[in-house]
Amino acid sequence: MEIKDRLGAIEAILFASGEPIEIYRLSEASGVDAGTLPSMIRLLNERYEDCGSGICIKKLDSSYQMCTREEYAEQVRTALETKRSAPLSNAAMEALTIIAYNQPVSKGFVENVRGIDSSSVINNLVEKGLVEEAGRLDVPGKPIVYRTTAVFLRSFGLSSTADLPPLPGQGDLILETEEEFVSRETAGADEYE
Repeated sequence: MEIKDRLGAIEAILFASGEPIEIYRLSEASGVDAGTLPSMIRLLNERYEDCGSGICIKKLDSSYQMCTREEYAEQVRTALETKRSAPLSNAAMEALTIIAYNQPVSKGFVENVRGIDSSSVINNLVEKGLVEEAGRLDVPGKPIVYRTTAVFLRSFGLSSTADLPPLPGQGDLILETEEEFVSRETAGADEYE
């Protein structure tokens, strides 16, 4: 397969998907070795840039997604007649920060850190596609754990959660981990048995 055909295959797959595609799936579907994909994506992005295209391909963790360029966001919004998304509340930002920096975490962990019921806040973040269920803890009650999504990464202009900025005073801040929280909660539950 010629390079032109490989580039075309990658572009077609990303365009048709509309969603992030894991690198291994893109490699498998396009017939391009996973190690070669980054250079092929770079070549496509250079072509888009050179011709003034309104699209680009972004890397989101271990996935790629075709996106519109940020400078055309207003025109896209107008064309699709979507209303500007309401900004996240302070409570939603707190919960999202807790999840992003400690993921995967349970709702109980978020509530423990925030000190207040966070059910509706987490449900709202799930509805917006910023967080998703990531399984269940293997403890009594089997609580759901949450993690951030590709939508979160794209919304905040990140390639991965490793790109998150350090928290202010993070060196001095000692937060209980999910494991410590679960261990403490489980030990408390044993007292009532």
